[in-house]
Amino acid sequence: MTASRSAPDHSEFPALDGVRALAVMAVVATHAAYWTFRYGRGTGAGMLARLDCGVAIFFVLSGFLLSRPWLLAAATGSRGPAIRVYLWRRALRILPVYWFAVVLAFVVLHDNHRVNTDDWLRHAGFLQIYRFGWMRAGLTQTWSLCTEVAFYAVLPVFAVAAVAWVRRSGWHPVGLLVACAVASAGTIGWYVWIHRNGWSVFTTANFWLPGYLDWFAAGIAMAVVQVHLTTRAVADNSRWRVADHLGASAGSCWLMALAVFVVAATPVAGPRAIGLIDTSAAITRNVLYLAVALLVVWPAVFGPRTWAQAVFGNRPMRWLGERSYSIFLLHLVILEGAMNLLGYQVFTGSATAVFAVTMAGSVVLAAVTYRLVERPAMALRALVRCRPDSPPAAPSIEAPVPLPAVQPAPR
Repeated sequence: MTASRSAPDHSEFPALDGVRALAVMAVVATHAAYWTFRYGRGTGAGMLARLDCGVAIFFVLSGFLLSRPWLLAAATGSRGPAIRVYLWRRALRILPVYWFAVVLAFVVLHDNHRVNTDDWLRHAGFLQIYRFGWMRAGLTQTWSLCTEVAFYAVLPVFAVAAVAWVRRSGWHPVGLLVACAVASAGTIGWYVWIHRNGWSVFTTANFWLPGYLDWFAAGIAMAVVQVHLTTRAVADNSRWRVADHLGASAGSCWLMALAVFVVAATPVAGPRAIGLIDTSAAITRNVLYLAVALLVVWPAVFGPRTWAQAVFGNRPMRWLGERSYSIFLLHLVILEGAMNLLGYQVFTGSATAVFAVTMAGSVVLAAVTYRLVERPAMALRALVRCRPDSPPAAPSIEAPVPLPAVQPAPR
């Protein structure tokens, strides 16, 4: 597969940076609530426990942003991202700060003073979720990054197959949406299967890609709809326009997201604490988190996006979103320091104070790592370039609206 000649462009969806900021703040807040046991007591405890739905937002965003360039190529008959360029840019985006976070956690935290060579190798290679007891202090949140990396590896297979199918049969968005639905159904099957084999906190399969494939598939489905609306002359009364109409009602989307989130905070989604959960509750929680993520992200992708731009596309939120990856990776080390600074023992103290100190410290450290690690790493993207090749064949489908091809935007 050949590569797009265009430079990476994330400007079409500026509010998505702010959505990342919201997601990372939710994750930090739920961890602050966990460490102070605030998720188990007091008003709003259930909601604090469910703020881990921020991970679902990250996964939906990854599915959308990373699949969209290939879908654009399929719909327009243009060159898609070269797999080697895609993998190189993913590595530059993910590895440097991640490896820094691993070193920081292993060196700074007392609980890690006995780490050995195997621990270093497992964490360096994103293998810590594949056996119980492999995750180390300050890095437990990286289970989701391990799952993302697995998705990064699988995505080109889907993308190449989708592009080949479209170029042979024509652009059929409904067929692609059906494929996304089938992948999502696989997640339900996964839950049923691992529950039959004994579901508990000790089951590492809880963290593997199949259990969250529906979240990524939902993002891909969003990309299918967005690409179809962008590259085809779709009538105003078409059913496809429902996506834009829903996106234009940002307030309605976010109110529905809040309502779904409140439902997720009830026992219907299982216990608040980490531990045993039955099959129906696990599936319910997964689906509710997915609904929350879609409803939060939708107005930032479809419709006029006026409110999404105002809430998430402003400069402070975008600045925070650009540093959200570092915040996510570093915040547990900072959180442990915040507990010590405030004089709290584990499962005691004020969640508000711990959140405030953790967030402030994480933002400061993330700003440094963004400047000294992330940006220099991303400057190396040009080392792996696209090979020049012959122009693409004309598409066999109706002439699309010309669009610039894009590369995946960084998470």
